[in-house]
Amino acid sequence: MGLLVLTSPALIICFLCLLLLYVQKRNHRTARLPPGPTPLPFFGNVFQVNLKDIHTTFSKLSKVYGPVFTLHLGPSPTVVLHGYDAVKEALIDQGEDFFERAAIPIFDDTLQGRGILFSHGERWKQMRRFTLTTLRNFGMGKRSVEERIQEEAQCLVEELRRTQAQPFDPTFLLACAPCNVICSILFNERFQYKDEKFLFLMKLLLENFKQISSPWNQIYNLFPAVMRHIPGEHKRFSERLYSMKQFILEKVREHQKSLDRDNPRDYIDCFLTKMEQEKHNPASEFDLENLATCGSNLFTAGTETTSSTLRYGLLLLMKHPEVEAKVHEEIDRVIGRHQMPSMKDRLLMPYTDAVIHEIQRYITLLPSNLPHAVSRDTKFRQYVIPKGTKVYPLLSPILFDHKEFPSPEKFDPGHFLNKDGTFRKTDYFLPFSLGKRACVGESLARMELFLLITSILQNFSLKPVVETKEIEIKPIVTGLINIPPSYKMCFHPR
Repeated sequence: MGLLVLTSPALIICFLCLLLLYVQKRNHRTARLPPGPTPLPFFGNVFQVNLKDIHTTFSKLSKVYGPVFTLHLGPSPTVVLHGYDAVKEALIDQGEDFFERAAIPIFDDTLQGRGILFSHGERWKQMRRFTLTTLRNFGMGKRSVEERIQEEAQCLVEELRRTQAQPFDPTFLLACAPCNVICSILFNERFQYKDEKFLFLMKLLLENFKQISSPWNQIYNLFPAVMRHIPGEHKRFSERLYSMKQFILEKVREHQKSLDRDNPRDYIDCFLTKMEQEKHNPASEFDLENLATCGSNLFTAGTETTSSTLRYGLLLLMKHPEVEAKVHEEIDRVIGRHQMPSMKDRLLMPYTDAVIHEIQRYITLLPSNLPHAVSRDTKFRQYVIPKGTKVYPLLSPILFDHKEFPSPEKFDPGHFLNKDGTFRKTDYFLPFSLGKRACVGESLARMELFLLITSILQNFSLKPVVETKEIEIKPIVTGLINIPPSYKMCFHPR
């Protein structure tokens, strides 16, 4: 007992000395990083961050530390870029320094740095270049991407007619359409909305999207070494990611049996052909694992982001019936009631185009952006950011910039209209990010949103089941993604 009493103060002193050495070492290592709040050992600044509304925490800290500051989300430093000038300077002017993808453990543990979204270095360059080229030149099966979306838009309209103007939650149907577009591009197949395989795939997507911003997943990303040994929702998230990869691999095996390299039908055929061409190239990244992960990336990003934008967009139009009425008028005047909407119509429909842009701006689906990382020790402004440091180039402060968008907290299509009613372009419209890591499916998403929204509004009036003033438009979760609230509505045929 006496020995314990004597040694306890010595242990405390030793602990304090070690803590002091840690702080001094950290301060020396990060002495040239941007300023920021003082972190705690191991936990960093995590107790100063609202995990349910991270980007608002970032904006508050920017008022104290400026547009470039350092935050410790766990034991490692993270540099936050707040505002258009800082983000453009990093992602465009110094794009080679900031193009890397930071680790996101909840994805990396399953996807192993493969695919498009979470890969690195030469692998990322090869996968992105191939995917961009394939989507851009898409004419497989003698049908363009636009034709595939138009076909799906008409299928969606018919499904909505079957609701017979009765109240229902549109979440599932609004996800089916963009999911089927991706199915068509990936493996030249669309599914009936009640097909068992399709329902299985939709369940994987919807469940993971609901959980992507959950506290479990966010804590996992902050402290993966600890959370890997703890059961919880993050385990099921990873299992669903794996199941999606297996679903795609099954489709790949079917394609291998019927592949005609001279007549590619879809993305998988193109990838398999590229694999054959590169089989003697030791530096090639074209293999089945990358194919399955690229497909998984396209499904996840292409389905849920577009379907959530649609769901949020219809909610906003019900909240603002005067905006819906103006879109109806423009559709009737330019397209009519019986002609199928096409992309050439968009040039003649500045108001509808402005509404779609304003939906994307207002909902800011990915407020904090996917995290980047610097590819080497990087001088940025008066600071030096060590290689591998995580960087958040925030999108929400740009999309809600007060100088560029007067009254940004208000839903107003006028933000994208000139005084003469023509469409107004702005460099601040960045829902797909910018630079080398900008969304690979941006052109596809833009096409889908225009064709699906115009097809729905050409055929239906949107009716809420509550009074307009009672419609809630605040996201239910603001984490990696702004998740729209659930609601019911009626589609009344026009």
